[in-house]
Amino acid sequence: MAEDNLRELMSRLRQHLAASESIDDATRANLSQVLHEIDARLGPGEPPPATHLPRLEALAVRFEAGHPALAEALREVVDALGKAGL
Repeated sequence: MAEDNLRELMSRLRQHLAASESIDDATRANLSQVLHEIDARLGPGEPPPATHLPRLEALAVRFEAGHPALAEALREVVDALGKAGL
């Protein structure tokens, strides 16, 4: 997995999150926390833990109907992490 590619996907995800005003505060905080934890582990050192994949996938399913662009961005991050074996 190219770290730059994952960072780009996560940046897109943050843009979609910022543009989606109808997301409740708890869900927004949950997603922001997961993204922060992944960011903290990118680069030298530990890879992001696989425990984030189920959380991200569950959020993607939740956003599917109301926020399809956000759901797609989430799935791309999940896919990139999965392909990296994380």
